[in-house]
Amino acid sequence: MVVGTENMASDKGGEILKPRTDKREYRRIVLKNSLTVLLISDPETDKCAASMNVSVGSFSDPEGLDGLAHFLEHMLFYASEKYPEEDSYSKYITEHGGSTNAYTSSEDTNYHFDINTDCFDEALDRFAQFFIKPLMSADATMREINAVDSEHQQNMLSDSRRLRQLKKHLSREDHPYHKFSTGNMDTLHVRPEAKGIDTRSELIKFYDKHYSASIMHLVVYGKENLDKTQGLVEEMFQEIPNTNKSIPIFPGQPCSLDHLQVLVKSVPIRQGHKLTVSWPIAPSIHHYEEAPCRYLGQLIGHEGEGSLYHELKTLGWATGLYAGEADWTMEYSFFNVSVDLTDAGHEHMQDILGLLFRYIKHLQESGVSQWIFDELSAICEAKFHYQAKIKPISYAMAISSKMTIYPTKHWLVGSSLPSKFNPAIIQKVLNDLSRSNVRIFWRSKKFEGQTDKAEPWYNTAYSFENITEFTIQEWVQSAPDVKLHLPVPNVFIPTDFSLKDIKDEDIFPVLLRKTSFSRLWYKPDTKFFIPKAYVKIYFNCPLANTSPDAFVLSNIFVWLLRDCLNEYAYYAGAAGLYYGLSLSGNGFELYLAGFNHKLRILLEAIMQKIAKFEVKPDRFSVIKETITKAYQNIKFQQPYDQGMSYCSMVLQDRTWPWTEKLDALTHLEAEDLVNFVPMMLSRTFVECYIAGNVGKNDAEAMVKHIEDVLFNDPKPISRPIFPSQSMKNRVVNLGTGMKYFYHQEGSNPSDENSALVHYIQVHQDEFSMNSKLQLFRLIAKQATFHQLRTVEQLGYITSLSQSNHSGVYGVQFIVQSSVKGPGHIDSRVESLLKDLESKLYKMSDEEFKGNVTALIDMKLEKHKNLNEESLFYWREIKNGTFKFNRKDEEVAALRELKKEELIDFFDEYIKVDAPKKKSMSICVYGSHHLKEMAADKDKVIASPLIEIEDIVGFRKSQPLYGSLNGWSQLKL
Repeated sequence: MVVGTENMASDKGGEILKPRTDKREYRRIVLKNSLTVLLISDPETDKCAASMNVSVGSFSDPEGLDGLAHFLEHMLFYASEKYPEEDSYSKYITEHGGSTNAYTSSEDTNYHFDINTDCFDEALDRFAQFFIKPLMSADATMREINAVDSEHQQNMLSDSRRLRQLKKHLSREDHPYHKFSTGNMDTLHVRPEAKGIDTRSELIKFYDKHYSASIMHLVVYGKENLDKTQGLVEEMFQEIPNTNKSIPIFPGQPCSLDHLQVLVKSVPIRQGHKLTVSWPIAPSIHHYEEAPCRYLGQLIGHEGEGSLYHELKTLGWATGLYAGEADWTMEYSFFNVSVDLTDAGHEHMQDILGLLFRYIKHLQESGVSQWIFDELSAICEAKFHYQAKIKPISYAMAISSKMTIYPTKHWLVGSSLPSKFNPAIIQKVLNDLSRSNVRIFWRSKKFEGQTDKAEPWYNTAYSFENITEFTIQEWVQSAPDVKLHLPVPNVFIPTDFSLKDIKDEDIFPVLLRKTSFSRLWYKPDTKFFIPKAYVKIYFNCPLANTSPDAFVLSNIFVWLLRDCLNEYAYYAGAAGLYYGLSLSGNGFELYLAGFNHKLRILLEAIMQKIAKFEVKPDRFSVIKETITKAYQNIKFQQPYDQGMSYCSMVLQDRTWPWTEKLDALTHLEAEDLVNFVPMMLSRTFVECYIAGNVGKNDAEAMVKHIEDVLFNDPKPISRPIFPSQSMKNRVVNLGTGMKYFYHQEGSNPSDENSALVHYIQVHQDEFSMNSKLQLFRLIAKQATFHQLRTVEQLGYITSLSQSNHSGVYGVQFIVQSSVKGPGHIDSRVESLLKDLESKLYKMSDEEFKGNVTALIDMKLEKHKNLNEESLFYWREIKNGTFKFNRKDEEVAALRELKKEELIDFFDEYIKVDAPKKKSMSICVYGSHHLKEMAADKDKVIASPLIEIEDIVGFRKSQPLYGSLNGWSQLKL
């Protein structure tokens, strides 16, 4: 391993190991108040970031105040003694191109932000005040309790959260694992008030007791050199109080014997069956270089031939399997195996458990294999040393959360480099996966009416029964006889990490090759210098999306392709070469990304499967069942997701309601797919983008191979598409001066939340207009959040975002609320627009220039890795816009923009009575506000107010924007 440039402070924390390709500099320092800090200098960065990890979380919540640590996390964002204006921290970050967030876990609370580089000093100072002298006003206290409660209401219908809380509920009541960690109105206001407890006083007490510099770890990611950043940090953070508090320790296991050898059946919200088998184990973090759980997770969770998942899939019982360590602390841990079951799998639960325990016994008896560990080690080493850069905020957050766990040397590495082969340690964990130590959680809608208990916080219905080792032994003996065996050596592990000698200096993709069958865009890596590639291939099949039937059959085709590739391609993914297949536009997309060494091998295997596609009736049935449940579960989406979906349905031509897709799916059989696939592939155009560590000749050879497979045969699978078939999805052009409404009951009657999507359509893609819209959104974003969420407390989910539907731009205000209905929220958005009008009119020239500069900095931000760059260019190619210089052109438009022009733009398109305004309010009513829907609809009486009764009928009656696609004009 390579040792990073150290520049260690006088306390000598030891060397810091870093990837071979990492040019950043690192330094560990400890301030006089005992705050431990990692400084990172990256002269190439466009964003600076910081993350503070405080080693206190929900486990430290006082008795009777569940969620207090999480509530405190919310409260620190409000104001400080030095910066007393409410929400000024978030406002400053947002208006200078940044983002900010925080999370609370069992033993940690992590605060983080990023911002444009020229504003970092002040942002860091504002951030430091969280931990020096925050103001937790009485007024803000009640409002933020509402926000925490709104967050909980949103989480109530999450099956993963419900299962996690059920596991916690079925544990020792005297262990903090048992607690309800997020909090709600009941725990933070109603119950404390009934006992005469003042929540704000307890909040301040909690802060004073726990927020000590001695248990904080800070990461500062800057552009300046380490000395300058160190001076900044010493000046700003040394005033954080140090009470010499130690990191809280919570010894003991959360599960007693009463909570082991149990079978728990529960009823989920969504369709589907899931089996989770869990064993309490000693935490493997104490042996992270030996990586026992990673080793076992790789074997039990493997998907190649002979694996447990492969056999369950072949039997038609499972559609997914995950194995690995979860919910761990330094004191306890769990090893979990989760299986997504088919209907048949649900009926064979005992057989599945029997096969799982049989495979575990096989592993226990066959011993720990050195070659498997060495292979894991080689894969991890390649991934670590050639890892791509990520966003500074994500990087800082990941490291700060590791600093309490690992020695300084491994702050960047963490557990990602297994390097010490120790069979005894792995065998010890393997032996803990026993029949006497197990907890089994089985959830299914089929258990409705068969349960006799309810978890108190999420009201999850469940039943509980004890099972014996003898019972499990019977399951093992009666399970079917299948051939489970260890995986074979992984042929996809890369060994060639050499970089191509690229002579090209093109800064944008070039059209390298064009035929009647395909087009190849090529962008060699001249920036990132890692041995990886990115390949995107769009198979434009005009017959793939002509009806709900065609859409669903195309979807099943893609699912079955992934299904038959899984055993082979799983090895590639494990070795750092990933692929994906998905429906897209009028066809399907294939992407490959990762180490380039053996990418061509994987591509050829995928093309072979497409060419020789075979419909196996048994797999068709499993995939049909899986997709059916996915469509049925759409009705359990969050109301704001439903609203955004309705908005897209109104605007996007050639889209089908999920109810129609579900109806189509019901009547389709394997024979329909057998007939459909040759027809779908019969006319195809292949759009390709190849980037990264790939030479021109290799890129052309890949596309030539694709052409040979599809087109160059005496009886070709595909022929070129007709010019009239090169259709692009188009967008409804809403009427100028009109306001449209769509009112709809939420699809889940159990959901109390309502949602509003207030959409304003502005223009079709054009640099000057894009820049004005983006600048308005930057100026209005934080004001929207502050007014609608912080002040008016309408809901936890509140945002203002730019929308882009096939090149037609607009903005959308999104609010989800359990306290107010969509009609009321819509009126508040209208009122907010009047406030924004005043804000724009009063904005000083200096403020205007500051916002323009912030947006320019954001737009000029360089891509951090090959995937990020490729996605940007692929979007231009796929949309047919080919504006690869988009950022530069929009920046040029911004530099010329005057404040008066922005105000004119707002007056013309955005404000309440703007003459060219085109808006639409999508109102989704939860159970609490359903009675308001009729009255809200009655208010839509005449033009310019128009009620959309039938989405498809409305869309058919409206004019469409022209397509931006210009592919036929492109010349080599």
